[in-house]
Amino acid sequence: MIAQETSALRVLIAPDCFGDTLSAVQAAEAIAEGWRRSRPGDQLRLAPQSDGGPGFVDVLASRFGGLRQSRVSGPLQEEVDAAWVFDEAHATAYIECAAACGLALLGGPPTVESALAAHTTGVGQLVDAAVAAGARRIVVGLGGSGSTDGGRGLIDALGGLAAARDRLAGLELIVASDVEHPLLGPMGAARVFGPQKGADPATVELLEERLTEWARCLDGFAGSAVSEQSGAGAAGGLGAALLAVGGRRESGAAIIAEHTGLADDIAAAGLIITGEGRFDDQSLHGKVVSALADGARAAGIPVLVLAGQVVLGRDVLDVTGITAAYAIADYAGSVQRAIDDAAAQLTGLAAKTAAELRE
Repeated sequence: MIAQETSALRVLIAPDCFGDTLSAVQAAEAIAEGWRRSRPGDQLRLAPQSDGGPGFVDVLASRFGGLRQSRVSGPLQEEVDAAWVFDEAHATAYIECAAACGLALLGGPPTVESALAAHTTGVGQLVDAAVAAGARRIVVGLGGSGSTDGGRGLIDALGGLAAARDRLAGLELIVASDVEHPLLGPMGAARVFGPQKGADPATVELLEERLTEWARCLDGFAGSAVSEQSGAGAAGGLGAALLAVGGRRESGAAIIAEHTGLADDIAAAGLIITGEGRFDDQSLHGKVVSALADGARAAGIPVLVLAGQVVLGRDVLDVTGITAAYAIADYAGSVQRAIDDAAAQLTGLAAKTAAELRE
Protein backbone atom coordinates (compact mmCIF):
# COMPACT_ATOMS: atom_id res chain seq x y z
CA MET A 1 0.00 0.00 0.00
CA ILE A 2 0.98 3.61 -0.46
CA ALA A 3 1.59 5.65 2.66
CA GLN A 4 -1.29 7.87 3.77
CA GLU A 5 -1.62 10.82 1.45
CA THR A 6 -4.22 13.54 1.93
CA SER A 7 -2.73 16.38 -0.13
CA ALA A 8 -3.17 16.68 -3.88
CA LEU A 9 -1.07 14.36 -6.00
CA ARG A 10 0.27 14.68 -9.53
CA VAL A 11 -0.95 11.40 -11.01
CA LEU A 12 0.34 10.05 -14.32
CA ILE A 13 -2.17 7.67 -15.90
CA ALA A 14 -0.34 5.68 -18.56
CA PRO A 15 -1.98 2.33 -19.42
CA ASP A 16 -1.54 0.05 -22.39
CA CYS A 17 -4.63 -1.34 -24.13
CA PHE A 18 -6.69 -3.99 -22.32
CA GLY A 19 -6.71 -6.61 -25.07
CA ASP A 20 -9.72 -6.20 -27.34
CA THR A 21 -11.90 -4.70 -24.61
CA LEU A 22 -10.41 -1.22 -24.15
CA SER A 23 -7.94 0.83 -26.12
CA ALA A 24 -5.19 2.54 -24.17
CA VAL A 25 -6.98 5.87 -24.65
CA GLN A 26 -10.27 4.42 -23.38
CA ALA A 27 -8.51 2.80 -20.42
CA ALA A 28 -6.80 6.05 -19.44
CA GLU A 29 -10.11 7.89 -19.56
CA ALA A 30 -11.86 5.22 -17.48
CA ILE A 31 -9.14 5.30 -14.83
CA ALA A 32 -9.21 9.10 -14.72
CA GLU A 33 -13.00 9.14 -14.31
CA GLY A 34 -12.84 6.77 -11.38
CA TRP A 35 -9.89 8.50 -9.77
CA ARG A 36 -11.64 11.88 -9.85
CA ARG A 37 -14.64 10.43 -8.02
CA SER A 38 -12.53 9.72 -4.95
CA ARG A 39 -9.75 12.30 -5.26
CA PRO A 40 -11.09 15.29 -7.23
CA GLY A 41 -8.22 17.52 -6.11
CA ASP A 42 -5.46 15.48 -7.74
CA GLN A 43 -3.79 16.71 -10.93
CA LEU A 44 -4.16 14.01 -13.59
CA ARG A 45 -1.95 13.62 -16.64
CA LEU A 46 -3.31 11.12 -19.18
CA ALA A 47 -0.58 9.50 -21.28
CA PRO A 48 -1.88 6.29 -22.90
CA GLN A 49 0.88 3.97 -24.10
CA SER A 50 1.44 1.11 -26.56
CA ASP A 51 4.07 -1.49 -27.40
CA GLY A 52 3.32 -1.36 -31.13
CA GLY A 53 0.21 -3.54 -31.12
CA PRO A 54 -3.46 -2.54 -31.35
CA GLY A 55 -3.91 1.06 -30.26
CA PHE A 56 -0.47 2.20 -31.45
CA VAL A 57 -1.93 4.74 -33.88
CA ASP A 58 -4.71 5.72 -31.47
CA VAL A 59 -2.16 6.63 -28.80
CA LEU A 60 -0.06 8.74 -31.17
CA ALA A 61 -3.10 10.49 -32.63
CA SER A 62 -4.26 11.41 -29.11
CA ARG A 63 -0.98 13.28 -28.60
CA PHE A 64 -0.29 15.12 -31.86
CA GLY A 65 -3.16 14.47 -34.28
CA GLY A 66 -2.45 13.89 -37.95
CA LEU A 67 -4.95 11.03 -38.17
CA ARG A 68 -5.66 9.77 -41.70
CA GLN A 69 -7.82 7.03 -43.18
CA SER A 70 -7.04 4.75 -46.11
CA ARG A 71 -9.29 2.16 -47.74
CA VAL A 72 -7.20 -1.01 -47.94
CA SER A 73 -7.52 -4.75 -48.10
CA GLY A 74 -8.42 -6.41 -44.82
CA PRO A 75 -6.92 -9.75 -43.71
CA LEU A 76 -9.43 -11.75 -45.80
CA GLN A 77 -11.73 -10.58 -48.62
CA GLU A 78 -13.33 -7.40 -47.33
CA GLU A 79 -11.76 -3.96 -47.59
CA VAL A 80 -11.39 -1.90 -44.39
CA ASP A 81 -10.88 1.74 -43.47
CA ALA A 82 -7.50 1.73 -41.75
CA ALA A 83 -6.33 4.65 -39.62
CA TRP A 84 -2.74 5.85 -39.62
CA VAL A 85 -0.94 8.98 -38.48
CA PHE A 86 1.15 11.39 -40.53
CA ASP A 87 3.29 13.86 -38.62
CA GLU A 88 3.91 16.33 -41.42
CA ALA A 89 6.32 18.44 -39.40
CA HIS A 90 8.72 15.50 -39.19
CA ALA A 91 7.61 13.71 -42.39
CA THR A 92 6.94 10.62 -40.27
CA ALA A 93 4.13 8.13 -40.80
CA TYR A 94 2.93 5.76 -38.10
CA ILE A 95 1.16 2.59 -39.24
CA GLU A 96 -0.44 -0.12 -37.13
CA CYS A 97 -0.54 -3.52 -38.81
CA ALA A 98 -3.59 -4.54 -36.78
CA ALA A 99 -5.58 -1.79 -38.56
CA ALA A 100 -5.28 -3.75 -41.81
CA CYS A 101 -4.72 -7.40 -40.83
CA GLY A 102 -5.76 -7.59 -37.18
CA LEU A 103 -7.53 -10.50 -35.53
CA ALA A 104 -10.45 -8.18 -34.81
CA LEU A 105 -11.01 -7.78 -38.59
CA LEU A 106 -11.61 -11.47 -39.29
CA GLY A 107 -15.36 -11.09 -38.84
CA GLY A 108 -15.53 -13.66 -36.07
CA PRO A 109 -13.34 -16.06 -34.08
CA PRO A 110 -10.21 -17.22 -35.94
CA THR A 111 -10.51 -20.57 -37.72
CA VAL A 112 -8.24 -22.97 -39.57
CA GLU A 113 -9.48 -21.40 -42.80
CA SER A 114 -8.68 -17.85 -41.70
CA ALA A 115 -5.29 -18.93 -40.34
CA LEU A 116 -4.37 -20.13 -43.82
CA ALA A 117 -5.99 -17.32 -45.80
CA ALA A 118 -5.26 -14.15 -43.79
CA HIS A 119 -2.69 -11.85 -45.38
CA THR A 120 -0.85 -8.54 -44.95
CA THR A 121 -1.72 -6.93 -48.29
CA GLY A 122 -3.44 -4.01 -46.58
CA VAL A 123 -0.33 -3.21 -44.56
CA GLY A 124 1.63 -2.89 -47.78
CA GLN A 125 -1.04 -0.56 -49.13
CA LEU A 126 -0.73 1.60 -46.01
CA VAL A 127 3.04 1.76 -46.45
CA ASP A 128 2.52 2.78 -50.08
CA ALA A 129 0.05 5.49 -48.99
CA ALA A 130 2.59 6.83 -46.50
CA VAL A 131 5.27 7.04 -49.19
CA ALA A 132 2.84 8.81 -51.52
CA ALA A 133 2.05 11.32 -48.76
CA GLY A 134 5.73 12.29 -48.58
CA ALA A 135 6.87 10.32 -45.55
CA ARG A 136 10.63 10.10 -45.12
CA ARG A 137 10.31 7.90 -42.04
CA ILE A 138 7.76 5.11 -41.63
CA VAL A 139 7.16 3.39 -38.31
CA VAL A 140 5.16 0.16 -38.53
CA GLY A 141 3.72 -1.10 -35.25
CA LEU A 142 3.50 -4.88 -35.11
CA GLY A 143 1.05 -6.78 -32.95
CA GLY A 144 -2.48 -8.14 -32.96
CA SER A 145 -2.11 -9.62 -36.45
CA GLY A 146 -4.50 -12.29 -37.70
CA SER A 147 -2.08 -13.35 -40.43
CA THR A 148 0.88 -15.72 -40.64
CA ASP A 149 1.97 -14.99 -44.20
CA GLY A 150 5.45 -13.77 -43.33
CA GLY A 151 4.66 -10.39 -44.83
CA ARG A 152 4.27 -11.84 -48.33
CA GLY A 153 1.06 -9.84 -48.82
CA LEU A 154 2.86 -6.61 -47.93
CA ILE A 155 5.67 -7.36 -50.37
CA ASP A 156 3.21 -8.27 -53.16
CA ALA A 157 1.29 -5.03 -52.57
CA LEU A 158 4.53 -3.11 -53.12
CA GLY A 159 5.29 -4.97 -56.34
CA GLY A 160 7.71 -7.63 -55.09
CA LEU A 161 10.92 -7.61 -53.09
CA ALA A 162 13.03 -5.54 -55.49
CA ALA A 163 10.23 -3.05 -56.13
CA ALA A 164 9.54 -2.74 -52.40
CA ARG A 165 13.21 -2.00 -51.71
CA ASP A 166 13.26 0.61 -54.48
CA ARG A 167 9.99 2.16 -53.29
CA LEU A 168 11.45 2.54 -49.79
CA ALA A 169 14.93 3.62 -50.85
CA GLY A 170 16.11 6.63 -48.92
CA LEU A 171 13.41 6.20 -46.28
CA GLU A 172 13.91 5.22 -42.67
CA LEU A 173 11.79 2.13 -42.01
CA ILE A 174 11.24 1.24 -38.36
CA VAL A 175 9.79 -2.07 -37.20
CA ALA A 176 8.14 -1.22 -33.88
CA SER A 177 7.81 -4.41 -31.85
CA ASP A 178 8.75 -5.90 -28.51
CA VAL A 179 8.36 -9.47 -29.78
CA GLU A 180 11.77 -11.17 -29.96
CA HIS A 181 10.81 -14.38 -31.80
CA PRO A 182 12.54 -15.44 -35.05
CA LEU A 183 10.51 -16.38 -38.12
CA LEU A 184 10.95 -20.16 -37.96
CA GLY A 185 11.33 -23.02 -35.51
CA PRO A 186 9.84 -23.89 -32.13
CA MET A 187 9.87 -20.22 -31.08
CA GLY A 188 8.83 -18.92 -34.50
CA ALA A 189 5.72 -17.25 -35.87
CA ALA A 190 3.74 -20.37 -36.82
CA ARG A 191 4.38 -22.56 -33.79
CA VAL A 192 4.12 -19.87 -31.11
CA PHE A 193 1.40 -17.61 -32.50
CA GLY A 194 -0.36 -19.79 -35.09
CA PRO A 195 -2.67 -21.47 -32.54
CA GLN A 196 -3.82 -18.04 -31.35
CA LYS A 197 -4.90 -17.33 -34.94
CA GLY A 198 -6.99 -20.48 -35.40
CA ALA A 199 -4.34 -22.94 -36.57
CA ASP A 200 -4.64 -26.55 -35.42
CA PRO A 201 -1.47 -28.71 -35.23
CA ALA A 202 -1.65 -29.75 -38.90
CA THR A 203 -2.19 -26.15 -39.99
CA VAL A 204 0.72 -24.97 -37.86
CA GLU A 205 3.00 -27.37 -39.75
CA LEU A 206 1.64 -26.17 -43.10
CA LEU A 207 2.23 -22.56 -42.11
CA GLU A 208 5.77 -23.48 -41.01
CA GLU A 209 6.42 -25.04 -44.43
CA ARG A 210 5.17 -21.92 -46.19
CA LEU A 211 7.30 -19.67 -44.01
CA THR A 212 10.38 -21.87 -44.52
CA GLU A 213 10.08 -21.46 -48.30
CA TRP A 214 9.46 -17.73 -47.92
CA ALA A 215 12.42 -17.37 -45.54
CA ARG A 216 14.75 -18.64 -48.25
CA CYS A 217 13.47 -15.88 -50.55
CA LEU A 218 13.83 -13.18 -47.90
CA ASP A 219 17.27 -14.27 -46.73
CA GLY A 220 18.54 -14.64 -50.28
CA PHE A 221 17.26 -11.22 -51.27
CA ALA A 222 18.64 -9.51 -48.15
CA GLY A 223 21.97 -11.30 -48.34
CA SER A 224 21.74 -12.25 -44.68
CA ALA A 225 19.62 -14.44 -42.40
CA VAL A 226 16.94 -11.87 -41.62
CA SER A 227 14.57 -14.73 -40.79
CA GLU A 228 16.72 -15.53 -37.76
CA GLN A 229 16.83 -12.00 -36.41
CA SER A 230 15.07 -11.05 -33.22
CA GLY A 231 11.58 -9.83 -34.06
CA ALA A 232 11.41 -11.50 -37.48
CA GLY A 233 8.49 -13.61 -36.26
CA ALA A 234 6.46 -10.64 -35.02
CA ALA A 235 2.95 -10.20 -36.49
CA GLY A 236 2.99 -13.58 -38.19
CA GLY A 237 6.39 -13.00 -39.75
CA LEU A 238 5.64 -9.50 -41.04
CA GLY A 239 8.75 -8.43 -39.15
CA ALA A 240 10.94 -10.59 -41.40
CA ALA A 241 9.61 -9.01 -44.60
CA LEU A 242 10.14 -5.48 -43.29
CA LEU A 243 13.67 -6.34 -42.16
CA ALA A 244 14.44 -7.85 -45.58
CA VAL A 245 13.62 -4.59 -47.40
CA GLY A 246 15.76 -2.44 -45.12
CA GLY A 247 13.80 -2.02 -41.91
CA ARG A 248 15.33 -2.03 -38.44
CA ARG A 249 13.63 -3.15 -35.28
CA GLU A 250 13.07 -0.87 -32.30
CA SER A 251 11.06 -1.33 -29.13
CA GLY A 252 7.47 -0.28 -29.73
CA ALA A 253 7.06 0.78 -26.11
CA ALA A 254 10.25 2.84 -26.33
CA ILE A 255 9.06 4.59 -29.49
CA ILE A 256 5.78 5.58 -27.86
CA ALA A 257 7.62 6.68 -24.72
CA GLU A 258 9.95 8.88 -26.74
CA HIS A 259 7.32 10.41 -28.99
CA THR A 260 4.88 11.12 -26.16
CA GLY A 261 7.47 12.63 -23.79
CA LEU A 262 7.01 9.91 -21.19
CA ALA A 263 10.28 10.64 -19.37
CA ASP A 264 9.15 14.19 -18.60
CA ASP A 265 5.75 12.94 -17.49
CA ILE A 266 7.35 10.45 -15.10
CA ALA A 267 9.68 13.07 -13.65
CA ALA A 268 6.73 15.35 -12.87
CA ALA A 269 4.56 12.64 -11.28
CA GLY A 270 4.02 11.81 -7.63
CA LEU A 271 2.20 8.59 -8.48
CA ILE A 272 1.99 6.49 -11.66
CA ILE A 273 -0.94 4.31 -12.63
CA THR A 274 -0.55 1.89 -15.51
CA GLY A 275 -2.31 -1.25 -16.64
CA GLU A 276 -3.11 -3.82 -19.31
CA GLY A 277 -5.38 -6.76 -19.94
CA ARG A 278 -3.30 -9.39 -18.13
CA PHE A 279 -0.45 -8.62 -15.76
CA ASP A 280 1.85 -11.64 -16.00
CA ASP A 281 5.46 -12.61 -16.67
CA GLN A 282 5.39 -11.15 -20.19
CA SER A 283 4.50 -7.77 -18.68
CA LEU A 284 7.99 -7.58 -17.21
CA HIS A 285 9.85 -8.06 -20.49
CA GLY A 286 9.83 -5.00 -22.72
CA LYS A 287 6.18 -4.20 -22.20
CA VAL A 288 4.63 -0.89 -21.20
CA VAL A 289 4.29 -1.79 -17.51
CA SER A 290 7.94 -2.77 -17.16
CA ALA A 291 9.13 0.36 -18.97
CA LEU A 292 7.14 2.56 -16.61
CA ALA A 293 8.26 0.62 -13.55
CA ASP A 294 11.91 0.96 -14.58
CA GLY A 295 11.61 4.72 -15.06
CA ALA A 296 9.69 5.22 -11.84
CA ARG A 297 12.00 3.09 -9.71
CA ALA A 298 14.99 5.29 -10.49
CA ALA A 299 13.02 8.35 -9.34
CA GLY A 300 11.45 6.66 -6.32
CA ILE A 301 7.90 7.16 -7.62
CA PRO A 302 5.24 4.61 -6.58
CA VAL A 303 3.53 2.64 -9.35
CA LEU A 304 0.09 1.05 -9.26
CA VAL A 305 -1.05 -1.50 -11.83
CA LEU A 306 -4.74 -1.89 -12.67
CA ALA A 307 -5.18 -4.92 -14.93
CA GLY A 308 -7.91 -7.18 -16.20
CA GLN A 309 -6.25 -10.09 -14.41
CA VAL A 310 -3.21 -10.21 -12.12
CA VAL A 311 -1.25 -13.46 -11.90
CA LEU A 312 2.01 -12.18 -10.37
CA GLY A 313 2.61 -12.45 -6.65
CA ARG A 314 3.86 -9.95 -4.10
CA ASP A 315 7.40 -11.32 -4.32
CA VAL A 316 7.60 -10.41 -8.01
CA LEU A 317 6.19 -6.95 -7.41
CA ASP A 318 8.83 -6.28 -4.77
CA VAL A 319 11.58 -7.03 -7.29
CA THR A 320 10.10 -4.75 -9.96
CA GLY A 321 9.42 -1.88 -7.60
CA ILE A 322 5.70 -1.90 -8.37
CA THR A 323 3.79 -0.83 -5.27
CA ALA A 324 0.62 -2.83 -5.84
CA ALA A 325 -1.42 -4.51 -8.58
CA TYR A 326 -5.20 -4.83 -8.62
CA ALA A 327 -7.39 -6.96 -10.91
CA ILE A 328 -10.63 -5.82 -12.51
CA ALA A 329 -11.77 -9.46 -12.41
CA ASP A 330 -11.49 -9.48 -8.61
CA TYR A 331 -13.33 -6.17 -8.30
CA ALA A 332 -16.04 -7.22 -10.77
CA GLY A 333 -16.46 -10.68 -9.27
CA SER A 334 -15.69 -12.58 -12.49
CA VAL A 335 -13.48 -12.48 -15.56
CA GLN A 336 -16.53 -12.42 -17.83
CA ARG A 337 -18.03 -9.36 -16.19
CA ALA A 338 -14.63 -7.67 -16.31
CA ILE A 339 -14.63 -8.23 -20.08
CA ASP A 340 -18.28 -7.46 -20.80
CA ASP A 341 -18.36 -4.27 -18.70
CA ALA A 342 -14.70 -3.32 -18.91
CA ALA A 343 -14.87 0.48 -18.86
CA ALA A 344 -17.32 0.74 -15.96
CA GLN A 345 -15.51 -1.90 -13.93
CA LEU A 346 -12.12 -0.26 -14.49
CA THR A 347 -13.63 3.08 -13.46
CA GLY A 348 -14.98 1.50 -10.29
CA LEU A 349 -11.68 -0.17 -9.48
CA ALA A 350 -9.84 3.13 -9.97
CA ALA A 351 -12.29 4.91 -7.64
CA LYS A 352 -11.85 2.22 -5.00
CA THR A 353 -8.06 2.32 -5.30
CA ALA A 354 -8.02 6.12 -5.02
CA ALA A 355 -10.28 6.04 -1.96
CA GLU A 356 -7.92 3.62 -0.22
CA LEU A 357 -5.11 6.16 -0.38
CA ARG A 358 -6.90 8.05 2.38
CA GLU A 359 -7.29 5.01 4.63
